[in-house]
Amino acid sequence: MFSGIVEEYATLVALVKDQENIHFTFKCSFVNELKIDQSISHNGVCLTVVNLTDDTYTVTAMKETLDRSNLGLLKVGDKVNVERSMMMNGRLDGHIVQGHVDQTATCVEIKDADGSWYFTFKYAFDKEMAKRGYITVDKGSVTVNGVSLTVCNPTDDTFQVAIIPYTYEHTNFHTFEIGSVVNIEFDIIGKYISRMIQYK
Repeated sequence: MFSGIVEEYATLVALVKDQENIHFTFKCSFVNELKIDQSISHNGVCLTVVNLTDDTYTVTAMKETLDRSNLGLLKVGDKVNVERSMMMNGRLDGHIVQGHVDQTATCVEIKDADGSWYFTFKYAFDKEMAKRGYITVDKGSVTVNGVSLTVCNPTDDTFQVAIIPYTYEHTNFHTFEIGSVVNIEFDIIGKYISRMIQYK
């Protein structure tokens, strides 16, 4: 379980394809605090630490994860947003994030807001999935590349988020351009409510 409050971005230093899997090796500032089997969110995807060195750690993504997320598009040198799992006695500063990416979305617009930015993302809309809560709602929560954000101006297949300078600089939002592919996770509470309504 995560909060969507990104700690920093990690740099991909190596990747190894192993049949349908990819082993990703990252470097970040808290490597010396990690342990094998620990869960870390990478661009919103929960992955398990499988190997450690003095300054790197390795995680493995299987085909299902690669198909649903942007991890399969990563190249050595790319930056991913990382967050360690939430401590249950801590504050929930973002929202409840599972680290289970639902699908990808594409950046279709970036607007300067005099010091901040508005990013618009478009995703594949499916009416049946929307009935089950796979949607965005105005002022609701959404996770973009692991970042907990508030939705603005949603349509059936697009939504907008406002990014302040701190978030822009301390996550990989500063690398986004038109056409960038991001991971999105819809709000789990909305999914449960939508599912319960179907059984009334």
